Amino acid sequence: MSLQNFEIVTGDPNSKVILHVPHSATFIPEEIRKDILLSDQELKAELDEMTDTLTEAIALKAAEISGKKPWLFINNFSRLVIDPERFPDEREAMNAVGMGAVYQKTSIGSQLRNPDPTVEKQLLADYFYPYARALSDLVEKRFTVLGEVTLIDVHSFRVNQHPNAINHGQVRPSICIGTDPFHTPKWLTEAAQSAFSIIGENYLNQPYSGTYVPLTFYQKEAKITSLMMETRADTFLTDELKIHAGFETVCKALAHLVDLIQLR
Repeated sequence: MSLQNFEIVTGDPNSKVILHVPHSATFIPEEIRKDILLSDQELKAELDEMTDTLTEAIALKAAEISGKKPWLFINNFSRLVIDPERFPDEREAMNAVGMGAVYQKTSIGSQLRNPDPTVEKQLLADYFYPYARALSDLVEKRFTVLGEVTLIDVHSFRVNQHPNAINHGQVRPSICIGTDPFHTPKWLTEAAQSAFSIIGENYLNQPYSGTYVPLTFYQKEAKITSLMMETRADTFLTDELKIHAGFETVCKALAHLVDLIQLR
């Protein structure tokens, strides 16, 4: 029987904000680890490169200090198991570099796992689709109660771009704000720019673009809004991936955005 790969942290009954943390974990179940071709040392290096280190801690701290506690939806498994924010089919642009919903390649372009459609299908069935359904159900329940929901997609990115990518040559500011033409209204973008100004310079959709919306509601319900927070790792982590003083600033910025959304 498969382990549940996500956790829901209950927020205030009247909070319309959900913090989604998809890439913070490093856990890989042993039965999945055996199909990964990397040595333990290579796997650790890949996890260090690909994990949005301590973004779960940022979301939890921000929830704690915000005026009205948001709900949290957290991926408890590494994105090397499945990436819940990829399309599970040919629509996914990252398929071009072997990093679709089930990664075949590493951040440097080497083989992560041998291509096996049966294994990939099983990973999607066990982990991708249950995750997507659970997050969609949470959004639907909160929407039914309040009539509006805002998802904040909590990410980080490394100072240097990894080689196996499709967005080379873009700026890498302190904060990247990812938006969607349908689900990110102007007021939400402006609220994020205001809240995140204490971290540093921000760009829209560079080096990462878009934001997660459950496919059930994608381009269908405008009152389900979404925005992606991509924080450059050195604004809150040392080179050894340990927290420094900037961590508190990032948490305060996210909490401020939560409060601005809630007060609207």
